[in-house]
Amino acid sequence: MTGARRSPSQPAATPLRVALIASARHPIAEPFAGGLEAHTWTLSTALRARGHEVAVFAGPGSDPALGAVEMPLRAPWISEGARRDKSMVAASWLEEHHAYLQLMLDLSREPGRYDIVHNNSLHYLPVAMAPALPVPVVTTLHTPPTPWIESAIQAAPHCPVHFSAVSDHTAAAWRHVVPAATVVRNGIDTKRWHPGPGGEELVWSGRIVPEKGTHLAIEAAQLSGRGLRIAGPVGDSEYFEACIRPRLNRTITYTGHLHQPDLCELVGSSAAAVVTPCWDEPYGLVVAEALACGTPVCGFARGALPEIITQDCGRLAAPGDCAELAKAVEPTIGLSRADARRHAEAFCSMDVMTRSYERFYRMVSP
Repeated sequence: MTGARRSPSQPAATPLRVALIASARHPIAEPFAGGLEAHTWTLSTALRARGHEVAVFAGPGSDPALGAVEMPLRAPWISEGARRDKSMVAASWLEEHHAYLQLMLDLSREPGRYDIVHNNSLHYLPVAMAPALPVPVVTTLHTPPTPWIESAIQAAPHCPVHFSAVSDHTAAAWRHVVPAATVVRNGIDTKRWHPGPGGEELVWSGRIVPEKGTHLAIEAAQLSGRGLRIAGPVGDSEYFEACIRPRLNRTITYTGHLHQPDLCELVGSSAAAVVTPCWDEPYGLVVAEALACGTPVCGFARGALPEIITQDCGRLAAPGDCAELAKAVEPTIGLSRADARRHAEAFCSMDVMTRSYERFYRMVSP
């Protein structure tokens, strides 16, 4: 006898109590500072929808709907004598250090409050202090290896943290210190990122910083003869003023840092999305967002992009080769928008990601 089919929002087993550690520096609120903040918002919302109890520990100004527990960034008073010490670090470093330190101490004093602690931040202290917690600690690897987290993994004779990675590429990059990270790819809400009609212009979205290669997207668009609309927060003002603003004109436009509904409309009304990383992108959330909008992707074959983009939904060019990328534009535009959307639903949706995290949580829980 076949049982009733379970809704994607219906939990598969006993609900879990999850402490989700987010960024202390950037609020988990729209418009998001970056992909990490968007991912945290999506994951916490999806886990709640499936019946789990989720406490989000995040920076000031986070979305009130999350009911986030604020990690206050208090600037410690440092004497003039101490400031003259050559080892003095930036005030922002001290603020974040003490915010995470206090949080980990608080969690260590609540042995029965949570079933699992998920560190979704980029900070080293949740890793270094994991042995002090009475419940399993999960850390998602969102970036290439960093010295702070590598050292935190080695702080205790045995690191008790259970690691996930956002892509096969990222898992491989950490393998020298994390031999067996479980790959759980980032997902996006395919209801909020809905298909659009397409259009004539190209789109580039993301943080406007050198490593994201906005200037290369402009060059490729100009070589292809297509217009380009750019959206995202300016993460490096010097780069924007020197490399982006002088090249803006009637066909190359900057639309600003958009809220999700407006960004969805922009991406969905574009012919193709251009993704131009100048580093090994650990995942590439903008790729998933574009595909969910039915917008095929042409980009550089760096980092995790070859894992996400298939011949049905995009084309890849050699890293940094704007001429090859420009030649890929028209073949990309000719791809089926319905196929792009189907790939997003099957490979990088919020439901797929959330079910994978549920399995991971239960696997590491006693």
